[in-house]
Amino acid sequence: MNRKTLVLPAVVGLLAPVLVACGGSDSGSDSDAIVVGTTDGFIASKDAPAPIDPAYAYDVGTWNILRQTVQTLMIQPRGDGEPVPEAAESCSFTDAGNERYVCELRKDLKFSNGDAITAEDVKYSIDRARSIKADSGVFALLSTIDTVETKGDREVIFHLNTADATFPYKLSTPVAGIVNPDSYDEGKLRDGFQVDGSGPYTLDAEEEDGKLVKAVFTKNSHYKGALEVKNDKVELRSFADAEAMGTALEEGDIHLMTRTMNPDQIQELSSGSNSDIDLVDMPGLEIRYLAFNTDDPSVKSKAVRQAMAQIVNRSELVTEVYGSQAEPLYSLVPASITGHTNAFFNVYGDPNLTKARDTLTAADITTPVKLTLHYTTDHYGAATKDEFEVLQKQLNDSGLFDVSIKGTPWETFRPAEKEGEYEVYGMGWFPDFPDADNYLAPFLDADNFLGSPYANSQIRNTLIPQSRREADRIAAVESLSEIQDIVAKDVPVLPLWQGKQYVAARDGITGAAYALNASSTLQLWELGQGVSG
Repeated sequence: MNRKTLVLPAVVGLLAPVLVACGGSDSGSDSDAIVVGTTDGFIASKDAPAPIDPAYAYDVGTWNILRQTVQTLMIQPRGDGEPVPEAAESCSFTDAGNERYVCELRKDLKFSNGDAITAEDVKYSIDRARSIKADSGVFALLSTIDTVETKGDREVIFHLNTADATFPYKLSTPVAGIVNPDSYDEGKLRDGFQVDGSGPYTLDAEEEDGKLVKAVFTKNSHYKGALEVKNDKVELRSFADAEAMGTALEEGDIHLMTRTMNPDQIQELSSGSNSDIDLVDMPGLEIRYLAFNTDDPSVKSKAVRQAMAQIVNRSELVTEVYGSQAEPLYSLVPASITGHTNAFFNVYGDPNLTKARDTLTAADITTPVKLTLHYTTDHYGAATKDEFEVLQKQLNDSGLFDVSIKGTPWETFRPAEKEGEYEVYGMGWFPDFPDADNYLAPFLDADNFLGSPYANSQIRNTLIPQSRREADRIAAVESLSEIQDIVAKDVPVLPLWQGKQYVAARDGITGAAYALNASSTLQLWELGQGVSG
């Protein structure tokens, strides 16, 4: 068989699955399970004892566990497009102002243990997440809900406190997942790695020392929804690093690997190094950025942040670290999303040392400015360290900054970031849903994901609400563009790059082209095993 790298266009849902077998799988794993590798770590700790409670979880890894096991009223399609009903039979706005949203549940909906699901269970689940207000900030996705009402056993009515055309997308996210009230206390998070929902799979979690090392997803016989489940069992195994995951794929211990492969692995697979493994290259909406604690003395002055924005060379950064696997980003909103602008390039242009120096001089900032750039060592892949070494060199070579870098495991990094212990830190973002609002509000609105002290009243009180009134997202472009312009001038965050996403699968695995959607949602139900033409 000839090696092939499969490049998928943005509208993945329009394609037929393209990974087919020329021979049987030689996996050493149990024949009845498809085994998927990931470098995502799942840790229950003192700071985060309930990592996969829908009212707490707020990262792509934990959400990918919940999306297999907990049903939502709406779901994002396998490719691009607006969300469609899932646990619901139908959902729609019932007023011209986009402030009243009504869903009717499917008939005979059940939790995985056979208990019937009613509208009251939906209300309980969503009200629970709103009232717990976990420090992950995920509850903010439900901030436009005023009250939840039920009518009979199947009708759920959401009364919103403001117009929100993006609300159907929010109901497709795990924080709006339906949980069994018998298993989830109303006012307390559920510790550990157990899940009780009505999604396409049940979960059997294997853990060691507070870490989830293997998640076994078994087809839920009670599932009733929009998805066609094409396998009976999938194992998700967590690896310490991309190298170990890659070795497991080459040796047949796993069938498929997802995030996060390192740039060298992707390059090697693209070159045809292993004829038994296929690489799927698809558009991605992941972004990386630097975030600032705007209350910290070292970066409290807007001039310091603006000077950094003037110096950082995104093209050089991408070329040296990621090559063709990423591209420079000049806004929080990535290209291909309606409303994207190149706001940072419009303000700063190409890197310019003279302009950066003049900015600091005008603000009476003594140079070199001393600060530390913090990054996580184990959450976004091994290349993160290389990325920060390039940023350090760029800033220090200017003579205007004295930058050190420090890497910390995610288990420690995320709590410290939320507590405001870092002046500048690197983060990634995988969208909750593919709309510009989800690249702006989570960072700039009240109760934001970062816990950032930055607050702009025009953005929060006028522009975000204004953009959400527009069901036609093209009509929201003006307010979305204005938000991006303000961010570029104030620099509470500094966007760096947006990346592609990749899946590598052994021959004999079908559906790998659909294993991830545009929002990096892991769609394990699409995978199958077999031999085809």
